[in-house]
Amino acid sequence: MTFCLIKKGLTALAVLSCSTGVALADTYPSKPITLIVPFAAGGTTDIVARIVADKLGRELGQTVIVDNRGGGGGSIGAGLVAKASPDGYTLGVSTLSTHAVIAACNPKVSYDPIKDFKAITNMAGSPNVLTVNPKFPAQDFKQFLAYVKKNPGKFSYATSGPCSIQQMVGEQFKMETGTDILHVPYRGAGPALNDLLGGSVDMMFDNLPSSMSHIKSERLRPLAVAWPTRVHNLPNVPTFKELGLAAVNEPVWYGLVAPSGTPDAIIQKLNVATVKVLKLPAVQERLRESGAEPVGNSPAQHAAEIKKEMERMQTLVKKQNIQFDGS
Repeated sequence: MTFCLIKKGLTALAVLSCSTGVALADTYPSKPITLIVPFAAGGTTDIVARIVADKLGRELGQTVIVDNRGGGGGSIGAGLVAKASPDGYTLGVSTLSTHAVIAACNPKVSYDPIKDFKAITNMAGSPNVLTVNPKFPAQDFKQFLAYVKKNPGKFSYATSGPCSIQQMVGEQFKMETGTDILHVPYRGAGPALNDLLGGSVDMMFDNLPSSMSHIKSERLRPLAVAWPTRVHNLPNVPTFKELGLAAVNEPVWYGLVAPSGTPDAIIQKLNVATVKVLKLPAVQERLRESGAEPVGNSPAQHAAEIKKEMERMQTLVKKQNIQFDGS
């Protein structure tokens, strides 16, 4: 049985609202759920979302439909979630990009990443990885850093666009190491990776799942990863923390959020179901194969993660004077 605690002095409307939320949760979901992925199909966010959505639909007894709404660094899809009806039938994937980077970088973004959403859980985390084209004259990070410092302004790093997570990691790296590397923004991670593979740019700070196949085929050389420990599939690649760059050692995450105003009882039901799905061996195996690590924490914990990263990105944007040019 579910109880609502009503403080003395609250109006009948508040009591009714609480009761209605519980009643909705008891019958929820009674129709398919739309999960908005704020990036194009095929990327890391999409991969994680689809792995979880398939099993989550079975757990809830209703289909979870993945709807890719890319554009604006993820802000278009996130904005759609923020404005959706708070009934639990439109959910969104929260990412470091949508709920910290773009919101800190673009003052005109249409939503508040803290006020306009209710956190459900962090589904998975993923390392960032610094890779270089194999033609780059360095075999490890120590050689790489020495070479870059001796040649200020000569080498470039590719990103998926202005105010992207790749740019933020690159700017954090520059700030921590005192290096001068050039930012080359592209319209998406795919074109950026293609030019890195082709040798038009020298390096990239990318999500590991996007680069893993190229690392395995030795078309890219990994030099460092942002993760608490060394990555299982890359045991010889040190973490940024090991290299004395703890501030760069921040992984990315892929969470689940609902519009603000969604009843707490529905949030809790979604949290329990999603955490259960993330504990399934088949789901964990598929996530790890893609380069992501299952998490599954509480709504409060994921809300705290969003707030922490938003504040960190606001500080970085200010220190590095990062400008959003709308491209």
